[in-house]
Amino acid sequence: MVHQVLYRALVSTKWLAESIRSGKLGPSLRVLDASWYSPGTRQARKEYQERHVPGASFFDIEECRDTASPYEMMLPSEAHFGDYVGKLGISNDTHVVVYDGDDLGSFYAPRVWWMFRVFGHRTVSVLNGGFRNWLKEGHPVTSEPSRPEPAVFKATLDRSLLKTYEQVLENLQSKRFQLVDSRAQGRYLGTEPEPDIVGLDSGHIRGSVNMPFMNFLTKDGFEKSPEELRAIFQDKKVDLSQPLIATCRKGVTACHVALAAYLCGKPDVAVYDGSWSEWFRRAPPETRVSQGKSGKA
Repeated sequence: MVHQVLYRALVSTKWLAESIRSGKLGPSLRVLDASWYSPGTRQARKEYQERHVPGASFFDIEECRDTASPYEMMLPSEAHFGDYVGKLGISNDTHVVVYDGDDLGSFYAPRVWWMFRVFGHRTVSVLNGGFRNWLKEGHPVTSEPSRPEPAVFKATLDRSLLKTYEQVLENLQSKRFQLVDSRAQGRYLGTEPEPDIVGLDSGHIRGSVNMPFMNFLTKDGFEKSPEELRAIFQDKKVDLSQPLIATCRKGVTACHVALAAYLCGKPDVAVYDGSWSEWFRRAPPETRVSQGKSGKA
């Protein structure tokens, strides 16, 4: 068996601080702040403007998505993504490091990591520990806006890393893929409501296994070791040697499953982009499972 050499999915705060100090930021290394918070809580762009990793640009996930879709956070087109990241100074030869400011240590950064990969870009990493640990360790911050020289990025969609509603529906019959749902247990079971949304009951896709994404992170906000991550998959009887689809509510925390599997040497986890947001609205009732009031989501 030929073992694929995987690009490093994580970089340390120490590595990034040293890279910035030694002047490596530029066309070959770009840093992105991909923070996003629920409306009415924190303001991601405002916080970025006040302080960020020196040289980092703000990646606005609200802008870099399919705004015409009725579902949440759907992928933009190849042209939209290429144009958006090109304006941030990113070319096909750039090593991209993504972080966010979430208190968990990492929340939206794995989504942007996966977006780059699904658009054919291999050299992308998540800052392990996030901005939370960057600050805690005393690394420099700035309020100075970044003005990278625009670059050309040609996006090529890798359909093997993406699953559609029709493919997940077909999989209920064929069972070719294992299906993992990364939301908190109460939302998966249907006993806790979906936050910040009206008209979307909680529950899960029939046959999916629940692996809350928070379990992949340490209490200090770092990714757990590959050994610990493998044990989590094994505990849920998820076989990393077999095909795997990750789902959540809107295709964000599902990317934590893809990242965790990647760190275990499995780079081919596909994300169901529409996730529960789409499934709830489109799927036959018998495919939606809930322990909530109505019994069916």
